[in-house]
Amino acid sequence: MDLQLAGRRALVTGGSRGIGKAVAAALIAEGAVVTICARHREAVESAAAELGATAVVADTGSDESVRELVARATDAMGGIDILVNAAATPAGQAPPLSLPEITAEALLAEVNVKVLGYLRCAQAVAPGMVERGWGRIISISGLAARSTGSTIGSIRNVAVAAMTKNLADELGRSGVNVTVVHPGLTRTEATTGVVAARAAARGVDIAEIESRLAGLNSIGRMVNADEIAAVVAFLASPLSVAINGDAVACGGGIPGVIHY
Repeated sequence: MDLQLAGRRALVTGGSRGIGKAVAAALIAEGAVVTICARHREAVESAAAELGATAVVADTGSDESVRELVARATDAMGGIDILVNAAATPAGQAPPLSLPEITAEALLAEVNVKVLGYLRCAQAVAPGMVERGWGRIISISGLAARSTGSTIGSIRNVAVAAMTKNLADELGRSGVNVTVVHPGLTRTEATTGVVAARAAARGVDIAEIESRLAGLNSIGRMVNADEIAAVVAFLASPLSVAINGDAVACGGGIPGVIHY
């Protein structure tokens, strides 16, 4: 299937690693021109060289940094047709905070990057998309929006979903579709270390932890980052026009739960 992405111009935040990097690779493979950003220069420049993308050092937690990011990406590519919001603290790499441990600072730090950061980027790219009459804004959130276990994780992910629907209703008639993707536990370059740490903490071998994680969904294994990226690439395509304002779950199917 031709996703009709050849020549489309995409900005992927958090593109130096994990799902963001996989998304950038998928879009480039479909012929898109891509700019990636991250906070750490060495990491983003290394990833960009590997991918064949443009690198910009930026912190989406800062209004000024986002404005500069979008200006530089626009200069590099001539415009931005697709925004993929993926810059956020990865979930699942540390135990979630319990109620007594949650502080205003911890919550606000997460919201500033994952919710306000996504909103900042959307605000900065939307005018150009509306002017051209076409665009895609896709935000990477997570299945903590649909389950308990991490209070801060659920708050930030539900907020991203709510923002998505509001922006979709506002921008849809201008040709700009806005969607949110909810990955579950996803295998990235960080997974080996996370699994090893869990195994050591529980006094079991790595194979036991891998088996437990595989049992959390209906396909019996962790979803890979490139499999999330394939879904995002479709949502970035003109072929996805029928999907707007909705959330797409990409966790391999959570057993026993019906969403409708």
